[in-house]
Parts: sequence; structure tokens; C-alpha cells
Amino acid sequence: MNLLEQLKSFTKVVADTGDFESMIAYQPIDATTNPSLIYAASQDSKYKLLTEDAIQYARSISPNKSEQLTKALDKLAVNFGLKILEIVPGRVSTEVDARLSFDKEATITKARELISLYESNGISRERILIKIASTWEGIQAAEILEKEGIHCNLTLLFSMVQAVQCALSNVTLISPFVGRILDWYKKDRGVNDISATEDPGVLSVTDIYNYYKKFGYKTIVMGASFRNTNEIIELAGCDALTISPALLKSLENKEGLLKKKLDPVKAQQMDIKPIQMDEKTFRWMLNEDAMATEKLAEGIRKFTEDLIKLEKHISLLL
Repeated sequence: MNLLEQLKSFTKVVADTGDFESMIAYQPIDATTNPSLIYAASQDSKYKLLTEDAIQYARSISPNKSEQLTKALDKLAVNFGLKILEIVPGRVSTEVDARLSFDKEATITKARELISLYESNGISRERILIKIASTWEGIQAAEILEKEGIHCNLTLLFSMVQAVQCALSNVTLISPFVGRILDWYKKDRGVNDISATEDPGVLSVTDIYNYYKKFGYKTIVMGASFRNTNEIIELAGCDALTISPALLKSLENKEGLLKKKLDPVKAQQMDIKPIQMDEKTFRWMLNEDAMATEKLAEGIRKFTEDLIKLEKHISLLL
């Protein structure tokens, strides 16, 4: 078997793309999207009907241009999700507006609206993950949503403190960003490369995985944002990994024996101390982690930039 086939035997493989053809080719269980992926896909004529449907829906809701834009963006994200769910047997992640990352109540409202759109199209909320940035406010919003049966994917996660609070809040899934952590440390150390066995992003996800398994947390750990296949190989055995089409293809083209690196039984035997958490502790520990603080803020800004590009594109069509 190639490395991708072996990986699928002990890790759930999720497609990190908005391209349907890639999903058909690599047959992932789940898929995840974000404004960057949807913006890129919306420029492709193949997806013109999804955009046109979102425009028509928005016009039918309100004559107000500002409200039309909001409704069109929500419907476009859901339209992509609906098409993805025709391909993947599991779940799709749909993202809340990154500009709501520090607004608990607005995040809850937006998540409910997105779920309502899916349910009006006959899709159970069990097949949807609402993607929310791992700020204190985002995690608090997710805790409330989870109690309503709205499952959440906490994204832009760069630290143990974020992971611990997500677990305490009974979040369904977290997406720790491997590659962006590596990017920060390469720049900070002034080096061009760090081996996968010493990769700070790989080590971060490994620590989070072991912590969760040690203390029996049910939150799924889904490594994300990979820069190379070696990072993926070092995290074989993780609950889930969301991987770009280019890296999926690379894994498919590689032969060899893939070893399971992460193991819940081994994690339970490790000497790991529990971390006590409240809001003050969360904010202080996050503040003390320069990498996590910077990458969380940067990630929110970048998702917002791509959302604004998408807004401009849709505005011209309204």
C-alpha cells in the first residue's frame, strides 16, 4: 500500500480544499473549507451555479444590499458544503465570519443561522462542524452551541492552553495548525528548515494528543496546515488530519512502511500533569506564548482579508 492508504487505516483523512474533483479523487471521510478556499473556488467557472444560487437566495430575502451580501455569503458557504456532502460520507466544516472572533453572542447567532440553512436543505446538524477561531470568546460560544447539538471545529489553534479550554468546553474537534507553527519558529530561529522529528508544530500536536488521551477527553484532535509530508508521517495515528490535495497526491505516490506514531494506550501511561484553567489563566498563558498570540491574531486577519475579497466579488454580482 502507498502511504496514503496506510494513513487511512489508523487516521481519519480530511480534505483541506474547496475543490470537488480533488475530493472525488482522494476519497476523504470529511472535508473542511474556509473563506480562502471558497474565494479561490468561486473564481472557477465550474462553480458558477453555486454563486448564482446564493445571489438569487439573497435577493429573495431582502431588498437591502448590505443584508443581501451577508445572506449571499452565508448561502454560498452552505452551497459549497452541500456539494461537498454529496461526495464525502462524513462531515463538512463551515466557518463563521472571522470578524466575529471576539464576539461570543454574534458567533452563536451566526452558527445557528448556518445550521438552519443546512437543515432547510435536509442536512442534519450531525454532519456539520461550525468552524470558530480559538479565542476565549470563540471557545465560550462553542460550549453553548455544543449543548444545542451544534458541533464545532475550533480552528487557529496554536497552543496547549487553547486545547485544554476546548476540551473543558466539550468541543467536538480542534484543528491545531502544524505548518504555521513551523513557519514562526523558522523565522524566529533564522533557519530554513527544521526536521520533522523536531518540528515545533508536530511536537505541539503530539503533546495535545497525549494530554487528551491521558485524561480521557473526547475532543477530536485534527492536525491541520501542513507544509510537507514528513509532518504528516510524524503524526500518523492522530485522530484526524486535514490535508491539501497536493500533499494527498504526494502521499499517494510514495511507497514504504508507515508507522503509527501516536497511540492512546501509550499516552495513558505517560506522566502528564493536568492543567487548571479559568479565563485569567487562559489569557495569561496565551499572552506568555508569543508564537500562539501572534499566529492567532495573524490567522484571524488573513481569514478576514480573504472574506473581504469574497465580499467584493459577490458585491459586484448583486
